[in-house]
Amino acid sequence: MQMTDPLLVPTKLLDFDAAPLARLIENRSWRGLSEYDRIGAAYDFVRNEIAFGYNRADDIPASEVLSDGYGQCNTKGTLLMALLRGVGIRCRLHGFTIHKGLQRGVVPELVYPLAPQEILHSWVEIEFQGAWINLEGFILDDAFLDVLQTSFSDTESLCGYGAGTDCLGAPPVAWNGEDTYIQKTAIVQDFGVYDTPDAFYLSHEQSFGWLRGALYRHIIRHWMNARVRGFRSGRLKTDRRATHAHEEPANAA
Repeated sequence: MQMTDPLLVPTKLLDFDAAPLARLIENRSWRGLSEYDRIGAAYDFVRNEIAFGYNRADDIPASEVLSDGYGQCNTKGTLLMALLRGVGIRCRLHGFTIHKGLQRGVVPELVYPLAPQEILHSWVEIEFQGAWINLEGFILDDAFLDVLQTSFSDTESLCGYGAGTDCLGAPPVAWNGEDTYIQKTAIVQDFGVYDTPDAFYLSHEQSFGWLRGALYRHIIRHWMNARVRGFRSGRLKTDRRATHAHEEPANAA
């Protein structure tokens, strides 16, 4: 009897068998591409056609992320994993926490003190040509990243606005068969590898507390998303005090 590969199956969160995801894969004709191009097509879709933004929770299914049209590290990672498995690419999740300073500038200063010191984070690992490749560079869409590169053109090190990198001018975010990163320098804890996001979120969840969690879901994340849209469109100026990892600069206006 043929065994099911645990790194290719759908799950509650990796619901690539749901109609919207199955239709996307079919309409884009991704299954007919080479392995390299299948990975690149799914990766580029999540990186740039799903905008950087904040969903209601980390543990939502890929189909909900697709419907939202935006996501952050964990939710965009879930969607990427679902699409990759849907086109036959073995993948798994690597879990971490990152320092909250990475969110400085996106989180309004008025509520920044309420943010947990460490924020749940993950990236996607894929099996490609006999090796495991780390994919994290899909988190920030090009339009948002361009604003950061322009606003902080005099530095290569940035930890804020959703970026944690020491090579801001040319971060390794494009799929070229190798590792991609955009938040790596802010990592605090390493939780190891999980076959699915479902298993990861059963073991780890973001500790907001009831009140902070409700405020985040119903008010703060919408405020954050409005700020992200403002930065992306050039309507808001970036705060240059939100620049370096693990620093706590004075409150911005």
